[in-house]
Amino acid sequence: MRAAQILEQRKPLRIGEVPDPTPGPKDVIVRVEACGVCRSDWHAWMGDWDWIGLSPQLPIIPGHELGGVVEAVGKEVKNFRPGDRVTTPFHEGCSHCANCLSGHSNRCDNLAIFGFSYDGAYAEYVRVPNGDFNLIRLPDEVDSLTAAAIGCRYMTGYHGVIRGNVQPGNWLAVHGAGGVGLSSVQVASAVGAMVIAVDVDDAKLAKAKEEGAVAVINARKENVVEAVKEITKGGAHASIDALGIRDTILNSVLSLRKGGRHVQIGLTTKEEGGMVGLPIDAITAMELEIVGSIGNPHAAYEGLLTLIAQGKLNPSSLVSKEVALDDVSGILEDMTNYNTFGFNVITKFR
Repeated sequence: MRAAQILEQRKPLRIGEVPDPTPGPKDVIVRVEACGVCRSDWHAWMGDWDWIGLSPQLPIIPGHELGGVVEAVGKEVKNFRPGDRVTTPFHEGCSHCANCLSGHSNRCDNLAIFGFSYDGAYAEYVRVPNGDFNLIRLPDEVDSLTAAAIGCRYMTGYHGVIRGNVQPGNWLAVHGAGGVGLSSVQVASAVGAMVIAVDVDDAKLAKAKEEGAVAVINARKENVVEAVKEITKGGAHASIDALGIRDTILNSVLSLRKGGRHVQIGLTTKEEGGMVGLPIDAITAMELEIVGSIGNPHAAYEGLLTLIAQGKLNPSSLVSKEVALDDVSGILEDMTNYNTFGFNVITKFR
């Protein structure tokens, strides 16, 4: 099959032929029809996240936002057959730990991630371990392009809004209008929240308004904390940091009103190394809550896919470009300078 591999971090990916994957007894092989190019792939390419055990062994095929069709199944797979249209979360669960059994597969004690733990979906085919547990069947209304759009950034934004306990009429500030941020804007707007998008790029802020933001703030032109508090008359009820940069994390926390909730989605870069100081006295005096959010548990996919199938959510509106496998090195380079917009999705593999 044709695939893109990281052979060396921060160098162009190798595009070429590699052996087709074969299924173990519980595995499923999926023919990939669409795969998103995610900032998490960029982090793998950059060699980030070794401090949380997510620096991949090279060579590796990146890619974890996928939609496709079942090509082959292992002999013990019971729920899927060739021809089934499927997707899968970027985080693969073991199915038997306490978190998986309680419906929190995104917190799996043995969690593995495509493109970090093993080969991902920048390829014509991908192996999905433990397919009966990890695969998600797609409804007829959801095509592979939309499934790829859901695969990491959108479902992460969806879960982040849930973790923020965002209610109709609440003010939500979203820091970072990239893929996760725009997804959060769309989802929160759909549930009736009043969303403020914060970024340094006017084009991304304009897109956030298209997706439902009632106000936008350019962090290069305004004091973010002061602007949020002025717009909301006291601070946001909830705030999401979708970037993982020290400044956006602090802005998110400090722009809350009393009793507000900060949701941390973005993982940090090498500069922060996973450690960011927080205003503890303000957190204490204002009874603020700090909540982490990763991915979206398998159990929550049915609700997400139903909202999409009913037309109440539209992840495909965030797809800015369909690209070829040969384009991915250039897209990763663009991500270094924050020059990408919306979702770039690979749909041409040859």
